[in-house]
Amino acid sequence: MTLLFFALGLGALVLGAELLVRGASRLALSIGISPLVVGLTVVAFGTSAPELAVSVQSAWSGQVDIAIGNVVGSNIFNILAILGLSALIVPLVVHQQVVRQEVPILIAASLLMWWFAADGAVGRTEGAVFFLLLVFYTVFVIRQSRRETAAVRAEYAQEIVGEEPDGWDRHWAVQVLLVVGGLALLVLGARWLVDASVAFARYLGVSELVIGLTIVAAGTSLPEVATSVLAAVRGERDIAVGNAIGSNLFNILAVLGASALTAPRSLTVAPSVLAFDLPVMTAVAVACLPIFFRGYRISRGEGLFFLSGYVAYATYLVLSATRHHALSTYSLVMGAFVLPLAVVTLAVLTWRHWRARGESSGA
Repeated sequence: MTLLFFALGLGALVLGAELLVRGASRLALSIGISPLVVGLTVVAFGTSAPELAVSVQSAWSGQVDIAIGNVVGSNIFNILAILGLSALIVPLVVHQQVVRQEVPILIAASLLMWWFAADGAVGRTEGAVFFLLLVFYTVFVIRQSRRETAAVRAEYAQEIVGEEPDGWDRHWAVQVLLVVGGLALLVLGARWLVDASVAFARYLGVSELVIGLTIVAAGTSLPEVATSVLAAVRGERDIAVGNAIGSNLFNILAVLGASALTAPRSLTVAPSVLAFDLPVMTAVAVACLPIFFRGYRISRGEGLFFLSGYVAYATYLVLSATRHHALSTYSLVMGAFVLPLAVVTLAVLTWRHWRARGESSGA
């Protein structure tokens, strides 16, 4: 029954997010909002609706570890697993604005979350700050979108409107119904998924935090998986990257902010999250800069690098949760050899790229 409720909850979350995004997108277009603005706000944020529903439900019910683990785990999963998988399908184009603006903002938000959580808790004041920053960012993006090129606007229009702008959901009443139905499914799915996750943790003998960082984080990120992979297959490769970065920013500012604001008390942050998971989340955001700068694209090799990084992270969590005898050896190998080698390799490749660009521009 636990497995059934987990599957039903996950299905309700995915379907609810799809209905919410479709209804809200069409409704926004109907009242005259441009497809580009809808893509940068409604679609990017709407794919994170499952994370919002699950984290708020968890925080309200007292399962704080699931709420925190879902945000941190989803942000790691979105970049390492989703972008890695998308880049393996086809090399991804990275818009210059993402490198110069969105990634630095994401890094700043990650550092701010780390700073707020340093005392072991995220309270209502910090939640209000996150939510206020989200409002400022959304207004800034909408104002900035007015300067986008016609090609970018056309790409977002095709992504959102699709090939049937006058389809069955063209009437505003149907659009409102989709939004309401999507929200209802999100609430119901979040309740089922949280209850099943707690049962899983007790049955497997692992902490709710580990379940939140892995199973719940990956499950609630399914809309991002579908959106980014589908965009990559269709050739809308900058949308795939923008969706992942935008969703991560939404997870910190909106999901964590709303969870802290609605929780009966401050969200307690586990010491292991402060010591390991938050640094990993921040490091993953920082690692995007040199990789994205190298030609403003993510190659298949870099996609494999991302995906391998997530496998290594998930393996560590499993070994640590089960107290496996191989944990010490694995940690030693990763800390002493693999991670330093990855950093050095990334630094050398970035230096070579910048040097080659300097020589070509000088010539």
